[in-house]
Amino acid sequence: MKKQTVMKWILLMTLTLLGACQKDTPNTSAVDTTAAETTATPETTAPEPEKKYQTDASGEVIIDDVAKSVSVQDNAVVFYEIFVGSFSDSNGDGIGDLKGIMNRMDYLNDGNPDSGKSLGIEGIWLTPVFQSPSYHKYDITNYYNIDSSFGSMADLKDLIDLCHTRGVKIILDLPLNHTGRNNSWFTSFRQAHEKGDKEDPYYDFYSYYTQGETPPAGRHFSAVRNTDIYYECNFSEDMPELNFDSEAVREALLEVAKYYLDLGVDGFRFDAAKYPYFGDTNENVSFWVWYMDELKKIKPDIYAIAEVWDSDSVTDAFFKAVDCFNFTTAQAEGRIAAIAKGGTVGGLMTYLDKYLKTIRTDREDSLLHLFIANHDTDRAAGYLTADSGNMQMAANLYLLAPGSPFIYYGEELGMKGSRGSAQTDANRRLAMLWGDSDKIKNPVGSTYSQASQTAAPVSEQVGDESSLYNYYKRLLMIRRAYPAIARGSFTPLSVSGKAGGFIASYEGSTVCVLHNPTQDEISLNVKDLSAEIRFGQIGAVIGAAGDTYARLEGDMITISPKTSVILQPES
Repeated sequence: MKKQTVMKWILLMTLTLLGACQKDTPNTSAVDTTAAETTATPETTAPEPEKKYQTDASGEVIIDDVAKSVSVQDNAVVFYEIFVGSFSDSNGDGIGDLKGIMNRMDYLNDGNPDSGKSLGIEGIWLTPVFQSPSYHKYDITNYYNIDSSFGSMADLKDLIDLCHTRGVKIILDLPLNHTGRNNSWFTSFRQAHEKGDKEDPYYDFYSYYTQGETPPAGRHFSAVRNTDIYYECNFSEDMPELNFDSEAVREALLEVAKYYLDLGVDGFRFDAAKYPYFGDTNENVSFWVWYMDELKKIKPDIYAIAEVWDSDSVTDAFFKAVDCFNFTTAQAEGRIAAIAKGGTVGGLMTYLDKYLKTIRTDREDSLLHLFIANHDTDRAAGYLTADSGNMQMAANLYLLAPGSPFIYYGEELGMKGSRGSAQTDANRRLAMLWGDSDKIKNPVGSTYSQASQTAAPVSEQVGDESSLYNYYKRLLMIRRAYPAIARGSFTPLSVSGKAGGFIASYEGSTVCVLHNPTQDEISLNVKDLSAEIRFGQIGAVIGAAGDTYARLEGDMITISPKTSVILQPES
């Protein structure tokens, strides 16, 4: 063992659980977070847990090298998606804003790893913050203005600085495929065609076809008044699509990204990344290779992730240029939900192994990006209930996995929201449940019944040791305590039955992650996990049931239902 003074909230998981590492001793609780009563305020955080970790005579904590803190320059971090207008309102107008996010940073990451009080996220993804007439801001009027309902450019800079002070990455959602119809670029494009001025630099700025030509199949177009052209608008007439064959367009989009990289953001989430060249994967990939190469000249360690909502056979190609979200494992029909409800873990692990090998064929630094829901999908708590333990098991499966996962704001509370019969995405982007004086309101167009929103607010969950919030917090503690989970090599286990997991090694440390997604206790022989390594210590245990446990008796490990375990090699 090596002595180090490190983060109390990491130690809470790794060292409180040392008792569970002894054979024949059940681990009945992943963390003791006995709560004191708290008063709800915008800065309310969970009370500090009782200290139960080991120290030497000088008071320094005794800890294994495996629990070292990982540099935030690393991109394998946990992100938290914030739909800005629905998160936290700082000025009482009912609309979330940048200062509201700053007010809530203690909830997300308080900057003090010794406190153990914040959720412990390592990155923030902001949905678009640029000037726009809509509530969602994906129809941008001006890329260089922050929407006044969200604040100012100075506010964004302050948020960036605050994030970096606390070791948190921040990325902006950057829609490049289309702009808003009120964007000055589109106004200039329209005026150039009204004048018939082909020398105007904006004449070819957007994709269009001329009356009398045959429009491309499968696309949507709308007429430009006082002209004989029709502009492409596959998402909405309010979202004209840029012409990516135009050098002027490409340079303009580079300038936008450069502006915000210079401002200090760590990178971007690229919206609708498969649409610049509609239906042409090769051309799309070619564009993103060029764009990412240019951005890396500006910021070599840029964090970038693209939304390519399609099958793996399509998304795999984009990894030549940029990482992509994994949609195969997400949503109600995804692999994670199926396993969380009692499916076979081995199938998911085999899939992830193949997926990782595929995406790293062209780019070795490609990362896996798992999630279960986001602002475009129904919320996970609607089809994965906490009472059944399925919500917690889904969280285990994707947060105790390689790469950089994404939590959707409010997921850690069990917030619900779905398009429903009204068929509106506003129902998926409802106001964060703070339970205090925050005036945040649901977005325009939402119809979701408050009676259906059964999740308890933050003010109630932070002090409840059994809450879903505290479950997520403990889960992130485990992930951070064992860097091999996110950053290590990946070897799927070959075990019989529905339990399963993987072995990961990183910088000299090795762990085994085991999941039991069933409603029954399961037992496995640790000798069957690896021919080279005997996993003889239990490092961490987390599960949904109140009597969660893992027992190591001889060569047999017994795991309670809906439970995940971190095993370490025998000393």
